[in-house]
Amino acid sequence: MLRRAARSFVSSPPQILMLGFFVIILLGSCLLMLPFAHVAEKPPHVIDALFTAASATSVTGLAVVDTGTYWTTAGQVIILVMIQIGGLGFMTVATLFAIFLKRKISLREKLVLQQALNQTSMEGIVRLVRRVLLYAFVIEGVGAALFSIRFMFDMPLGTAIYRGVFHSISLFNNAGFDIMGNYRSLVDYVGDPVINIVAMLLIILGGLGFVVLADLVDWRKPHWKLSLHSKVVLTTTGLLIVGGAVFILLLEYTNEATLGSLNFGEKLLASFMQSVSPRTAGVNSIDIGSLRQATQLIIIVLMFIGTSPGSTGGGIKTTTFAVLIGSFITMLRGKEDVIFFRRRLADERVYKALTITLLSFTLVTLATMILSTTEDHHFLMLLFEVTSAFGTVGLTTGLTVQLTFAGKIIIIFLMFIGRVGVLTLTFTVGSKQEKVLHREAEGKIILG
Repeated sequence: MLRRAARSFVSSPPQILMLGFFVIILLGSCLLMLPFAHVAEKPPHVIDALFTAASATSVTGLAVVDTGTYWTTAGQVIILVMIQIGGLGFMTVATLFAIFLKRKISLREKLVLQQALNQTSMEGIVRLVRRVLLYAFVIEGVGAALFSIRFMFDMPLGTAIYRGVFHSISLFNNAGFDIMGNYRSLVDYVGDPVINIVAMLLIILGGLGFVVLADLVDWRKPHWKLSLHSKVVLTTTGLLIVGGAVFILLLEYTNEATLGSLNFGEKLLASFMQSVSPRTAGVNSIDIGSLRQATQLIIIVLMFIGTSPGSTGGGIKTTTFAVLIGSFITMLRGKEDVIFFRRRLADERVYKALTITLLSFTLVTLATMILSTTEDHHFLMLLFEVTSAFGTVGLTTGLTVQLTFAGKIIIIFLMFIGRVGVLTLTFTVGSKQEKVLHREAEGKIILG
């Protein structure tokens, strides 16, 4: 009886995804409270362990305690494992074990994988998972090697390799956790081209989405052409990164607390780093709390947009933003169809983009309103924290460590929803979609 009730409760792929991430967070928080996971004599407060586990599994990076000094090596490894599972998706990792054990993937599991990877069809889903795992491990391995070589000049070999591996996995999965200590992130390497370029490449590759990576890898095949999805993702990502970097450079150029004291090359590098990081990576090479309010607002917008579908990051996604802009331009031109690269988008795509944006905007607005009653801080500071949590970014102006118990609960909820997606939440708690057998008569209302 109980088994039948449980099956009916988690009957759909969205429900399975939400339950899976929830279980991982609970398990991770329990492990972090064990004596070997933390440096302090007393175990961390339950809410702090839960917050850290939720942040790691949702690949956010917000931290209520310093990752580099509070947790032992074992604790940091636990966090790293949760980051890897959260970034790739627990169903992708489960499929990896199934492949090793030569177990057949069931139809139900393929449906969940389709939902997790934002695919429109189950065709070739297992083959895509194999490529996802291959790309992830290769990119993380190369990133770890480059980081380790650079860190060898500043620290012992063992420490350099460990930090190289940790930061490569964290950055590729757009997690934003760092073990530099004292919440320093990459501030000590603000002018280092190797660290910054490798970090940005890892963040961008993790944020493009595995479908786009697979498309780019296939460029040597005969008659190869980029898919419409890949074209939109690459174009939108490039414009957001360059546009964000230009705005940050102009707004912070004379700010002595951020870019003002750097030479032009370092200013340019730091500007691009701060523009790439809101792709939901969460690392920073300058003090986010010292940024001017206009710059923080720009970063809030970038965090809200986030990465691309099927990637390791969050946000409303670059394609959703592109469809909204396309709809806006179409309306201004007096046209009917949204067209990208000589291809018309179905109305259903436009409606879905509007739904995702409205749901996300509503969630961020409500969370900010609630947080403004539980936390005694400036409104922009609260909005920045909420957007960072929802977009699974991890950037903070310094509010995270000052959150109240209620504030931590709100941020945990936002990180969780940001990882599973607002539509997944809607499909989980909402009723099943039914096919419409008839349409009502058309009516007209006045707009504008």
